[in-house]
Amino acid sequence: MQFITSVAVIAADPPASRKLYLDTLGLPLEQLDEDYFASEHVPGCEHFGVWPLSQAAQACYGSPDWPHDVPIPQASIEFEVANADPVTDAAQELQTQGYALLHPPRTEPWGQTVARILSPEGLIVGLSFAPSLHAQSDPTT
Repeated sequence: MQFITSVAVIAADPPASRKLYLDTLGLPLEQLDEDYFASEHVPGCEHFGVWPLSQAAQACYGSPDWPHDVPIPQASIEFEVANADPVTDAAQELQTQGYALLHPPRTEPWGQTVARILSPEGLIVGLSFAPSLHAQSDPTT
């Protein structure tokens, strides 16, 4: 792992969560789509977001409804690796160790390769490679 890519609260009630993080705490969150608010300007964090539960369900299961037989996650954390290949290797190792993938490694439309599991604590844990994060940190590009 190279660094933590992102941290997001999973919001069953996005307006209530936004009120806390945006209005009360004053985090510099920006509306990225209808219900997703996030920032790359929270010191110490590459990306902090308020991720609606319906969007987390869509990302993990392809449906806006979280499955009733799976614990509802409270947050998401993603760990960045050096390139896309370790995402697949890590996903296979997690499965070998008995962890069920929420989805297999895949490349999202914005270029991020990611695989996710649900941790024993109820967190969505992602193993990720986002090329844009590496381009920013590489002074030769």
